[in-house]
Amino acid sequence: MRRQSAFTSRLRRRVCLNLFGCLFALSALSAVSSVAAVSIAVSGELGHPLTLVLATLPRVSVQASEHGVSGTWSGVSLSTILTAAGVPLGEALRGKNMTLYVRIIAADGYRVVYALAELDPQFRDEPVILADQHDGKPLDTKEGPFRVVAPTDKRPARWIRQVVRIDVLRAPDGGS
Repeated sequence: MRRQSAFTSRLRRRVCLNLFGCLFALSALSAVSSVAAVSIAVSGELGHPLTLVLATLPRVSVQASEHGVSGTWSGVSLSTILTAAGVPLGEALRGKNMTLYVRIIAADGYRVVYALAELDPQFRDEPVILADQHDGKPLDTKEGPFRVVAPTDKRPARWIRQVVRIDVLRAPDGGS
């Protein structure tokens, strides 16, 4: 009986240590994913790529419908993100800067494109946002951590999910 209780004690200790190790690993993964969830990489025609921490930028909310389901989406407007990255908007968006476009890339490689003027508040009334919440709740892993929401688009084809990167690029010169 004593042998069995020593075995049981060792088994309990191992199970507890393994559970503690798993919990520690999960908490570390959670911390890593929460850091990733609050920042976005912006690169391209910026001179140098950068990562923006979205928690430091002003938030906006928009009402929008996707496939007939309405809701409130919250996040940061793409124009705010682009301004923080030094992209020319407003009065600076003219001449050769009108050839700039924004390519947004999802975790699975899906990509969408916006002409830079489509994201500039001087060209559009309703902001296009990089949302991290829908109806006051964080986006789930299928949608987030970030999703583009363009309330005035008639179809949500550019409402890209699981956004991982934003590139600002220049359309090539056609050379006519």
